[in-house]
Amino acid sequence: MIENLVIVESPAKAKTIEKYLGKDFRVVSSFGHIRDLKKKNLGIDIENDFAPEYEIPKEKAKVVGELKKAAAESKNIWIASDEDREGEAIAWHLVNVLNLDLSTTKRIVFHEITRDAITNAIMSPRQVDMNLVNSQQARRILDRLVGFEISPVLWKKVQPALSAGRVQSVAVRLIVEREREIIAFRPESSFRITGIFVTDNEIAGNNQIRAEAAKRFPGEKDALEFLELCRSAEFSVASITVKPGTRSPAPPFTTSTLQQEAYRKLGFSVSQTMTVAQKLYEAGKITYMRTDSTNLSKLALSKSREVIVSEFGEKYSKTRQFKTKSKGAQEAHEAIRPAYLESSSITGNQNEKKLYELIWKRTIASQMADAEVERTTIGIAMNNSQVTFSAVGEVIKFDGFLKVYAESSDYENGEEEKSIIPPVKKGMPLQYDTITATQKYTSPPPRYTEASLVKKLEELGIGRPSTYAPTISTIQNRGYVMREDRPGEKRQLKVVTLSKGKISSAVRTEAAGKEKSKLFPQDIGMIVNDFLMENFPEIVDYNFTAEVEEQFDKIADGGLKWTAMLKKFYAPFHKTVENTLEKTTRKTAVRILGTDPATGEQVSVRMGRFGPVAQIGEQSEGNKPRFASLGKNQLIETITLDEALNLFRLPRSLGLHEGNELVVGTGRFGPYVRYMNKFYSLKKGVDDPYSVTLERALEIIREKSESDKKKVIKDFGAIRVLNGRFGPYIARDKNNYRLPKGTKAEELTEEDCIRIIENTEKTKKPKE
Repeated sequence: MIENLVIVESPAKAKTIEKYLGKDFRVVSSFGHIRDLKKKNLGIDIENDFAPEYEIPKEKAKVVGELKKAAAESKNIWIASDEDREGEAIAWHLVNVLNLDLSTTKRIVFHEITRDAITNAIMSPRQVDMNLVNSQQARRILDRLVGFEISPVLWKKVQPALSAGRVQSVAVRLIVEREREIIAFRPESSFRITGIFVTDNEIAGNNQIRAEAAKRFPGEKDALEFLELCRSAEFSVASITVKPGTRSPAPPFTTSTLQQEAYRKLGFSVSQTMTVAQKLYEAGKITYMRTDSTNLSKLALSKSREVIVSEFGEKYSKTRQFKTKSKGAQEAHEAIRPAYLESSSITGNQNEKKLYELIWKRTIASQMADAEVERTTIGIAMNNSQVTFSAVGEVIKFDGFLKVYAESSDYENGEEEKSIIPPVKKGMPLQYDTITATQKYTSPPPRYTEASLVKKLEELGIGRPSTYAPTISTIQNRGYVMREDRPGEKRQLKVVTLSKGKISSAVRTEAAGKEKSKLFPQDIGMIVNDFLMENFPEIVDYNFTAEVEEQFDKIADGGLKWTAMLKKFYAPFHKTVENTLEKTTRKTAVRILGTDPATGEQVSVRMGRFGPVAQIGEQSEGNKPRFASLGKNQLIETITLDEALNLFRLPRSLGLHEGNELVVGTGRFGPYVRYMNKFYSLKKGVDDPYSVTLERALEIIREKSESDKKKVIKDFGAIRVLNGRFGPYIARDKNNYRLPKGTKAEELTEEDCIRIIENTEKTKKPKE
């Protein structure tokens, strides 16, 4: 018999916990959820009080079998799944599937995998909390109802194979609305005047004052007139204001703020952050990574103080307990922090080290003294104009928490330059070194990054720590939204400079609209959003979605019955679904752009079976319309007539080479050259399919052929030995086979390759 069986969610967690429990404990893993709602049909008995119909997926049958066997051989069973609602639901499913007694099965939770935390949990077990389980069940069932009932409506009224989700649809709405704000935005230009002033006639670095004019000028003529005034003006210090101030540290990380900072500082996607954090947690390096609390335990507070006093001195320490601002936050939980605060670094891969260091710095900084700053503002007057210049300088008198960490913002352009202002007195005359008028354009609202979208969802009270990453992954996987970089378009800016009494003009180029890792809605995402807004406004309503989250919280606290909540939601929702199926006509989303000058036929854009297309002509007897796919960055809403007509210039013939035609076209994977039924990709950002020449196309083909030759180590016809990203491998029938360790690819014979393939096939696990 096994004295004590502990069941956890992941094998990595099992391995870490087993280190702290003695020989009387065996730790096994359930590998996450062991059952879910039935995939076939709805999986919910609506008539029977929304009773869920669960099944064990085929891929989990073996795990469940092993768990049943281990449970039957054990005296005491402890379930140590994660401490959130999802973990509680897993515990309840285990109790049911393994036929355990709910009253005697010990449920233990801990927010960090350390010896003390595990020991304390074992000493104070509890029962499975059915309020938390019911909250998770309510979320799962409601989301299944929404997806199961709206998706068929989308198939019939918009396009096959579409789907909708409660939180995901709201996230798409945010991105679509922001895109439409950007589409409607019209940039306006003005001239910003900046000057470098000096306290004497000699130009030196330590006596320069950088200042900006309080007024912006609408056009170049106005800016020139002002520079003419500056040329003959006398400048002097009109005012000096010195204000002491403080800066306070940010609170320790919650799931949301960790996702935001890891994106800003490390460039991690939201899902990447959660994957790395999960590994750190399971290895016992950090506390639980799904939390909306900024609370720190008394032990963590005292340990932080020890570390700060030891590393930086007493004056750098200031113990704080932060109050969580997010709706429905669970204060009993802790913020994300290192399990052992005395360790500022860990062993692990680079991503694990970077994320751990970020968490350590943020936690330590949150318990450090405020930074003390002195902000100086100087007003500079000119004798022939009411326009004044203003210079702002900041001096850090005491760095405090800034010694360790400073929080980033979503849309910063590098670190802001802080000026140090030289000693000046009121009335002191100043001379200009240079005064520059630079043309500036107003910017549209910024597109969301994954991190700023999480921040917005949290502000609206939509979703919870466990849902942010899956929501953002889902809307991208469904093709409603894409995360992309965009190079922007070159825009010329006029710059007029006054220096040494002379005015000169120049032109500077900037990349307007340059984007990095931003979320762009796709046509289908916009069409689905519009359909839902029109027919299911409550599903994409921000307040309604936030209210649903609050109801889940009430269920978790025991203040609301989960079946009553579902009943209240389902009746009106189901009626809306039926009305939409009955009354709503199919949404076609066709936009007429104008007329083709060459043929006089109508040019339009619409959503086709395989994506957005431009169309010339109408389907009629004896007339077949022509179609062309829209480019990667083109939208049905914004494409112009000229841009649509341009699409029909492809494919185009470049001419013949050795009797065979070269054709340039564009497809799923971008623009290409086709030659002798082979496709060669054009280089991104280098080759334009509309202007590429025959000579350049032949060069692309030669480069690809030479690259392919280097790739082939041995060619036996059906079997080839190739060079890949991760070293040599064998390829046969579109399958790849690794070479055994120590094998020299150059020495392989065809028989050797066949033997390696056969051995690999033998050791492959059969699919369940």
